[in-house]
Amino acid sequence: MLMACFDLEGVFLPEIWIEVSRITGIQELSLTTRDIKDYDELMTHRLKILKENKIGIDKIQEVISSIEPVEGARAFLDWARSQCQVTILSDTFYEFAMPLMPLLGQPTLYCHNLVVRDGMIEDYTLRLKDPKTKAIQAFRQLNFRTFATGDSYNDTGMIQEADHACFFRAPDNVLADFPAFDGLQEFSELQDRLRTIL
Repeated sequence: MLMACFDLEGVFLPEIWIEVSRITGIQELSLTTRDIKDYDELMTHRLKILKENKIGIDKIQEVISSIEPVEGARAFLDWARSQCQVTILSDTFYEFAMPLMPLLGQPTLYCHNLVVRDGMIEDYTLRLKDPKTKAIQAFRQLNFRTFATGDSYNDTGMIQEADHACFFRAPDNVLADFPAFDGLQEFSELQDRLRTIL
């Protein structure tokens, strides 16, 4: 049995922080794990910017309420779940992502939690350190064959750990740093890749 593991933002949804940056006009919030490899460094930077600009969770959730899935994402996920087991492994937060899950057919999602006090995001709690890689390892220990794809530096651990893997819509800098893995662009290509390993 195959367990197919996917990143969320940049694969099925637009990058939430880029949307927040666009709507608030704060360019520094557009940085993602495509730009900064160290997740703690990235989140510390984001929380600092939110505090400086007095942006609370309500504003971010308002932005999230306007987000739609990437074109073709729901159809691809429906197809994939009819063929194998599917899990979304993300470094986003349940407080951000849960309102969007019905738009994708309520897939299984493993991600992190925020620490919110008086409407302000003060901190975050990781599920585990490097949870995507550890999830792939756990699925393999459960005797699943594994497939992984994503678009950013924080996906490279699970991509390298999985039995089968590729990047999906990754930027040139990520692809250049990991030339052993193909970079696909369309859901039709991803579907064809999965068919070859089912």
